[in-house]
Amino acid sequence: MKRSFATAARFAAALGAVILQPSTIGSASAHDAETVKQIFAKQLPNVPGNSMTAFVVEYEPGGKGKTHHHAGSVFAYVLEGEIRSQISDGQPAKVYKAGEFFYEPPGSDHLVSENASATKPAKLLAVFVADDNAVLTAPGVNN
Repeated sequence: MKRSFATAARFAAALGAVILQPSTIGSASAHDAETVKQIFAKQLPNVPGNSMTAFVVEYEPGGKGKTHHHAGSVFAYVLEGEIRSQISDGQPAKVYKAGEFFYEPPGSDHLVSENASATKPAKLLAVFVADDNAVLTAPGVNN
């Protein structure tokens, strides 16, 4: 139990550092009313061969992303609005509100990634833990 708490505490500290990190690595691109901006990237010294990379993803009202696949694990935290998400685990799409968190395990396709509102913007923080130099996002099964 202590190990589980310590792991959770380290993740919370890392997530807090990512949220507070200034935008020094700004690469943004538009994609179907979705804007993705990298805000942090760092090799993990305690997990050799792996890096943590964070992005802020912003959706215009009604904005949708295309089906895609991510390398490694993805932890997503909704910063603003509501995000509808579904991965290839057989579960139906779910709407996550500001302050809620979801996880995408390695090897899953992200089938639905969209703003649940047609009138308000939405924003999430996506934190990847993947092999160093991995291609973090690639087209999914329906592209």
